[in-house]
Amino acid sequence: MSAAERLLALARARGAILATAESCTAGMVAGAITDPPGASAIFDRGFVTYSNAAKETLLGVPPDLLRRFGAVSEEVAQAMAMGALARSDATLAVAVTGIAGPGGSETKPEGRVCFALAPKDGVARSETVEFGAAGRGAVRAASVARAIELLLDALEGDGPDNRANP
Repeated sequence: MSAAERLLALARARGAILATAESCTAGMVAGAITDPPGASAIFDRGFVTYSNAAKETLLGVPPDLLRRFGAVSEEVAQAMAMGALARSDATLAVAVTGIAGPGGSETKPEGRVCFALAPKDGVARSETVEFGAAGRGAVRAASVARAIELLLDALEGDGPDNRANP
């Protein structure tokens, strides 16, 4: 059973409805979640917010947050996830923003990806993963896999201070 199939079964069992907010993965997480048949029972919508303007208008990410921390930050990832929840019927949202490459900078290197998970009735949490300069495709694929892992962990109730169980 694939990770997406496990997610579908677990979300169904928990009565969870999912949403995604994506930047560097450009909808790939939503695509992976909806790959198994029956995904419409657990997936509400996905937001592809590649530009800062899209993050602001579609998800309500405050412009000052983007200016202070930059698009590739846990603060912005959390705002993206919370915005996806507020603008959907989801009970759990995941957000992904990062630098897939090529490129990056000394302070924000290629392969840095920030994730956030926001439950409807809980506290958003975030993390940053350094995938390294593995190449654009590899960073994006690893980001999709990590986003699905985070959703699975939340629905399984793993991790400290987890309140993501719908």
